Amino acid sequence: MKLTVTTLDIIIRLFAAVLIAGLIGYDRQHKNHPAGIRTHILVCVGACVIAMIQQEIGFQAITFAKAYPQFSGVVRADEARLIAQVVSGIGFLGAGTIVITRHAVTGLTTAASLWATAGLGLAIGMGYYRIAFFSAVVVLLVLIFLKKVIRVHTYKRIEIKYTNKGATKKVITDYFKKKKIHVAGVSFKAETVKGEKIYTNIYAIEVPKNIDYTDIVEDLSQYDHMYQVRLVNI
Repeated sequence: MKLTVTTLDIIIRLFAAVLIAGLIGYDRQHKNHPAGIRTHILVCVGACVIAMIQQEIGFQAITFAKAYPQFSGVVRADEARLIAQVVSGIGFLGAGTIVITRHAVTGLTTAASLWATAGLGLAIGMGYYRIAFFSAVVVLLVLIFLKKVIRVHTYKRIEIKYTNKGATKKVITDYFKKKKIHVAGVSFKAETVKGEKIYTNIYAIEVPKNIDYTDIVEDLSQYDHMYQVRLVNI
């Protein structure tokens, strides 16, 4: 049994880390998420390096204990010490990809993919290739195909304030129909502001994949009699 991480081991493990992390990073960058190919590769390679260092420390402890049996009870090497620091430390990097705005939280999936990539790097660095390979396949399937297989209906609420009820309401209805926007529900309110009747509709809508919610706000704001158009929290 070899009690060292050989040069060939190092090359193979680093290459595997770059390949696997590159595939995951490509998916994130292709979808225009904060962390792309380079970030995922660096995370995976870094975790791989730390795992190899940890393994080498363990091998050195065994070699030293064999060479000097009298110190066998003194020399200790915790296989999980450095690995535990990677698992907890990657959370800070993942937090940097999460963006919280008034209407949404984005970057959670990218943060999770970084955390998973760090785990893959640890597995590769320790030489657990089967674990790394099958885990990478699962991660890629989740990122690329799960959303296509499982359709989750997500709704946003858009608040529209307008005047001239009859004409403007028809404009809104026609716009939703033209853009194939599904309206799951709507609430109505009317108020008088400086002698003018202002109508407020709050629509719960689901939009096709090729339409962004900000585009809807911009499009509707261009019509006459629109007082205010904005997304609101559900």
